[in-house]
Amino acid sequence: MWRPLTHVVHTPPLRWKCLLPTLLLAAISLNIIAPPLRSQPPTDDAPPTTETPATETPSPEVDIDFKADILELIDQLDGSRLVGRQTAERELIKKGPSALPFFPDDPGSLSAEARLRLRRVRAALEKLQARIETKNVVVRLNGAKTLEEALEKISAASGVGFEHGLPPSTPIELGTSGPLSFWQALDTVLDAANLDIDFYGGGESKLALVPRQENRPRRIDSGAYTGVYRLEPTMVTARRVLNNPQLSGLQISIQVAWEPRLTPIGLSLPLNQIQATLDDGTKLTPLSTEGEILIATNSELAFSEIGLPLQLPTGRPRKISALNGMIEALLPGPQHAFEFPLAKGKADSTAGSVTVEIDAIRPNGTLHEVRMLMKLSEANRSLESHQQWVFDNPAFVTASDGTRREHLGYQLFRQTGNEIGIGYLFDLGENVDDFTFHYETPTGIVPSKVPFVIPEILLP
Repeated sequence: MWRPLTHVVHTPPLRWKCLLPTLLLAAISLNIIAPPLRSQPPTDDAPPTTETPATETPSPEVDIDFKADILELIDQLDGSRLVGRQTAERELIKKGPSALPFFPDDPGSLSAEARLRLRRVRAALEKLQARIETKNVVVRLNGAKTLEEALEKISAASGVGFEHGLPPSTPIELGTSGPLSFWQALDTVLDAANLDIDFYGGGESKLALVPRQENRPRRIDSGAYTGVYRLEPTMVTARRVLNNPQLSGLQISIQVAWEPRLTPIGLSLPLNQIQATLDDGTKLTPLSTEGEILIATNSELAFSEIGLPLQLPTGRPRKISALNGMIEALLPGPQHAFEFPLAKGKADSTAGSVTVEIDAIRPNGTLHEVRMLMKLSEANRSLESHQQWVFDNPAFVTASDGTRREHLGYQLFRQTGNEIGIGYLFDLGENVDDFTFHYETPTGIVPSKVPFVIPEILLP
């Protein structure tokens, strides 16, 4: 069934800012990226390992010869000696993701073998880039004396902007702190400025800061931090069902927030990983330990609320000393914009682990349908029926004069574990060849598992 545009909920496309140099330095300092192993001469022509790329990724702004080195290594992929070609492939991977902008868009001048090697290098570096960009950022607030100075330090590390009504020169006292995660740094600043977050304000990659309500606890004391997430219990209710005690329980409402630059594609809490420890030592588990709690995500909102159903405790405990669990997520890798001139008809293009293909262009009444296939070599459950992120990816056409036209509706015509097919309707008039189809999507999906501990939850 066609889904008209007026019935489609569109969210703004994810915009990934180029934070790679900062993230690489953070990854290196935290030993996220291991030092390179000594490479041994290969015994055959198997693809080189990509588990431990070099930690020292040159910056094109610092090393003016970096681009020349990359182009020289690409030329060596076509060398006459096998060992030289293998060495060039390994060296390109060691250059790190900073080398990607210098790879040729059309490697048609290279041999078939060299193009294959270059594709392997590109895939390895794009996968590494996705892993780096999905790590939590590191913020240093040292030297910040005003609200604006502190927020600028957070923005520089994360790419997240802020809007608020206080004068930029508002003085704050932060004390001494070491490296902090995004949420730890932001909560420290908000506590110092007596501010809070309105998640429904702001905008894409921007948070609205508002005056804090009276009696609101300090954010740094009420939040738990893990990876790119912040968890805060907001309400606890106990329910005793007298005529059916098995339905009695304890419900904990938890706000789960993530860094606005990185909206998860899929987010869940496995129930068998959740356990609460009371102050009297009693252990509580969910009412059911099978399955998972699915958390809705939206690129326009950097948080979601969940309800966690636990057993009703016996006795008179005062608090939950620790609530332990695991967050499982699918995080989007770097965004890529695919372009297909409709005059060429069927075509395909690959970036990272994603291949986008124009399957057909055909009339549909007075309109035209552009049928697109997207394949993920490592889908990791990201294309399951309840995952809606793929329908939020921007899909549009541009005319030869640069005019942009949005699609008028879409329908799903294929869905498997690693492939999805969507037909988009456009008003292209009589000259279809004048248009180019554009599709923007993450180039990979990075699975992530991070444990969490929420301390000190008072009971009713």
